[in-house]
Amino acid sequence: MKFEKHVFICINRREGGKECCAAKGSEELAGVMKEEIKKRGLNKKIRINKAGCLDQCSKGISMVVYPEGVWYGQVTKEDIPEIIESHLIGNKPVERLRTT
Repeated sequence: MKFEKHVFICINRREGGKECCAAKGSEELAGVMKEEIKKRGLNKKIRINKAGCLDQCSKGISMVVYPEGVWYGQVTKEDIPEIIESHLIGNKPVERLRTT
């Protein structure tokens, strides 16, 4: 199966109190996003992947959307509907969440 988009969400956990996405709730966020994609019937077009370290820990919960290569940071569960509607469906990245 060929997906139109892949979303990689960092769920990396670092030991010793080091900053990481998992400590900020990224695993729960990935689950919520996966459920939302499924509810909307998009799971055959859009793949939500859990990823190891994306080397963006200081930018909060991080994710990247391919094939565009758009990076997001400081993502919360409340941002998920906007990312899905604007970017994943509408092909318009959510500028306020973009990182470089």
